[in-house]
Amino acid sequence: MERCLDKEQGVYVGNAHTDGSGDRGWLLGHFKSPGDLRHSTDVEIKWSTHPVGDERATWVTGEQRTALLVLVSGRFRVELRHRSVLLSEQGDYVIWGPGVDHSYRAEEESVVMTVRWPSVPGYANPADATFAEATPGQETLPG
Repeated sequence: MERCLDKEQGVYVGNAHTDGSGDRGWLLGHFKSPGDLRHSTDVEIKWSTHPVGDERATWVTGEQRTALLVLVSGRFRVELRHRSVLLSEQGDYVIWGPGVDHSYRAEEESVVMTVRWPSVPGYANPADATFAEATPGQETLPG
């Protein structure tokens, strides 16, 4: 499929894997340029592919948003401070709210889609700081 932007009609056609590669999988949020149809201060959307054994290096703490993570394929575990959630069937999902610390581990090669709201400028997981420093001129991307 070919990427297509038609600002006049308000349509953008793309590929999640390709379009997200420049922003660590994030497709939509405050970090896209104003005027881009994918710019939003209301919501962030991410498409992620995780090899087996992939895990978050540090826990995300102090979360300010609500998140929805949906399993597209594979077997993916979301760790919450007081609960572990295994997503094993296509379409399984978990939602957590502000203040819920979390981490993850791919038990099989997995594809997941994450939706977070609102899109908070300047917020990033401290473990992701090296990425933010390596991206001059771009606002800090969400973790």
